[in-house]
Amino acid sequence: MNTRKIAVAVVLGVIALAFLVGMNVYQRSVQQAQEEKASQQNDRLVRPHSPVFGPKAAPVTIVEFFDPACESCRYFYPIVKDILKKHPDDVRLVLRYAPFHRGSEQVVALLVAAKLQNQYQPVLEAILDAQPQWADHGMPNIGIAFKVAQQTGLDMDKAATQAQSPETQAVIRQDMQDLTSLGVTKTPTFFVNGRSLLNFGPEQLAALVAEEVAKVKK
Repeated sequence: MNTRKIAVAVVLGVIALAFLVGMNVYQRSVQQAQEEKASQQNDRLVRPHSPVFGPKAAPVTIVEFFDPACESCRYFYPIVKDILKKHPDDVRLVLRYAPFHRGSEQVVALLVAAKLQNQYQPVLEAILDAQPQWADHGMPNIGIAFKVAQQTGLDMDKAATQAQSPETQAVIRQDMQDLTSLGVTKTPTFFVNGRSLLNFGPEQLAALVAEEVAKVKK
C-alpha cells in the first residue's frame, strides 16, 4: 500500500512539475512575442496624445496600458509614482488606454477631456480613489466617476463636449488598435523601454526599471 501511495505521489509530482515548466515556457514565449512586436512597432508604444508623467526626454520609459476600472491598475498607480520619485531625472511614465471593463470607455473619454483642460492628474487620481464606488464590473455607476471629476474643478459642460468629439474618439480608437497590435490582453500591462512584464509584482517592475536606468548611466 505504501509503495502504491509513493508511486502515485511521484507521478502527481512529475505531472505538477511538467505543468509548471510548461506554463513557464508558455509565459516566456508570450513575453518574447510582445517584446518582438514592441521592437518592430515601437511607434505604437507612445503616441503624441499619450499622457506623460516625468521628464519627456527621460532615457527610460514605462508604458502602461491601463483601465480606470481595473483594481490592479489602481493598486499599481502609487507604486509607479514612487518609482518616478526615485528616478526623477531618468524615468517617465506614459499612460495608454485599455478600456476592457464595462463603462470604462466613458471614463477614458472623460480623462481625455481632463487632459485638454490641463486637469489630468487630479481627475485621474480622484477617479482612481473613488474606483471602489463606481467601478462595479457588472453594473458600473459612471455618474460617481463624473461627480468626483467635477469636484476637482473640471468644467463638466466643456468636458461633455470634449469627451464626445471626433478627436477624443480617435484617441481611444488608436489606443485600442495599438494594444491589439502589441498583443496586450490584460491590465495593467507594462513595457519598460520596450521590455514587457507578464508575471510581475511591484518588486519586479522596480527591478526592471532600475536595470534600465543602470544601463543608461554606464
